[in-house]
Amino acid sequence: MTRIETDRLILRPWEARDLLPFAAMCDDPEVMEFFPDRLDLAGTEAVIARLEQRRRDGGFGMLAAEIRATGDFVGVIGLQRVPYDAAFTPAVEVGWRLARAHWGKGYASEGAGGCLAHGFSEGLTEIVAVAHVANVKSHAVMERIGMSRDLAADFDHPALPAGHRLGRHGLWRIARPAPHGPPERKRPGNARPQPVGLDISR
Repeated sequence: MTRIETDRLILRPWEARDLLPFAAMCDDPEVMEFFPDRLDLAGTEAVIARLEQRRRDGGFGMLAAEIRATGDFVGVIGLQRVPYDAAFTPAVEVGWRLARAHWGKGYASEGAGGCLAHGFSEGLTEIVAVAHVANVKSHAVMERIGMSRDLAADFDHPALPAGHRLGRHGLWRIARPAPHGPPERKRPGNARPQPVGLDISR
């Protein structure tokens, strides 16, 4: 997994030119609302190195996203193997984090949808997403790309200490669509679509 293209976006491996705009994102309190800490330049550099190592090791990766027409950096969108143990792992998750200037333009849904198509074309039978239970903006993206929340699967994120204010996360799922059919929403017995985070750095 090295490159995914959609109508407006290119998702690709990280390059040196991405560091400063990504660092600005990682220091933006609104972008980082559902992350434990904002990051300085060194912390951002470490995150990029970690994401690239996961891509090389796991075959899927959280990629740098840019606008096709201009090359402007948008943020990070991609797939990765969930890097912690939980009741639903092993699993591959889709995730995104965008610079505030690019919110509200449909880039997260477009890029994440491209990632779902890529993952299913590579043989995945299910893709998940996780977000803090109060992160309704991410919930909305998950709903738009056809995912459904598994209400029985809420969990405390294992990378955070017990009782942390950001600990409680929800789980969304989508199954590989049948040939020539729309995406199938995987709904456990008590699951229902939610009106509508993700931690890509751990």
